[in-house]
Amino acid sequence: MEKQRIEYIDAMRGLTMILVVYSHICRYCLGDETMGFNSVFFLFRLPCFFFISGWLFEQPGRVWNQVTVRHVVSRKFMVQIVPTFIFLLLLAPPPLFFTKLGAVKGGYWFTFALFEFFLLYIFSSRYCRRWGLWLAVAISVLAFAYDVFYNRYFSHMGLLTNALGFLGFMTWRYYLFFFLGTLVKRHFEAFLRMTGKPSAVISVVIGFIIVAMIPHTESVVAAYGVFAVGGILGMTMVFTFFRHFEAFFTKEKLLGRSLQYVGTRTLDIYLLHYFVLPRFLLPFGTTLRSYDNALLELLTALALALIIVLICLAASYLIRLNPFLGHYLFGAKGSGNLR
Repeated sequence: MEKQRIEYIDAMRGLTMILVVYSHICRYCLGDETMGFNSVFFLFRLPCFFFISGWLFEQPGRVWNQVTVRHVVSRKFMVQIVPTFIFLLLLAPPPLFFTKLGAVKGGYWFTFALFEFFLLYIFSSRYCRRWGLWLAVAISVLAFAYDVFYNRYFSHMGLLTNALGFLGFMTWRYYLFFFLGTLVKRHFEAFLRMTGKPSAVISVVIGFIIVAMIPHTESVVAAYGVFAVGGILGMTMVFTFFRHFEAFFTKEKLLGRSLQYVGTRTLDIYLLHYFVLPRFLLPFGTTLRSYDNALLELLTALALALIIVLICLAASYLIRLNPFLGHYLFGAKGSGNLR
């Protein structure tokens, strides 16, 4: 039986995918990853993605026996890992391919990390369910600290460093948000009641603004606090916004229909967009920054991001016409989501 889709969830995922492309436009095509309010989007963009992924992955009442684990892991491997390495091979053929197997996987770290989060969550659910949240916090803190202190303490540890790099251990900081997504799914009604109160919504928005205004700090504790608290407040704020205004994100509305379609093709867009990023615009970025106008930067980068998304959607449609390519490049039949 096909799962019933929740329209505002797909729309929210569509927005976050557009913001991912927006971020890469700022960084790789305009030369400044902080321009156009991107530093603010950074606080909630990936937390939202992993939160939604955890929310979608969780099925209350599912028993993690050997049969279920084998089925889920093999299915997720085909959707997350196989396409990742195929596209990485296309983007960076050997011998360059072997230099791209570190933490960021040539940009394709997200799907790799998500697969690992599935494994971490299955392990947590089977063997330490009562301590799942504390395990998620511990993993997140350790991964964050590893990233901060990598060059100082870990960069010359040889095989262990290479292994942690391949596993993308520093990206495990985001496992906290994935786990919170599963936790919210299990207690969804309570979460809706809590975030449905106007006072709670106002508090979350004000809290996020305060965190977003905190300047960069060398303190590891403070930096992790900004990362974790900003991510939790940000993803709660965005989720609550889409839920409260879900009438605007239905298929009957052009905006809702468009965002939902993007939301159901997130994997396709993520894998394809690196091939069509207009890196030749890099010199133009200097001119754009000279105006010192964040709104102009926002509109320019957003327009470019939407163009890239449209190109990727067109390419995805053509590729999916071939069942073989659709299966091995984007996972199983018709599944184009980062889930």
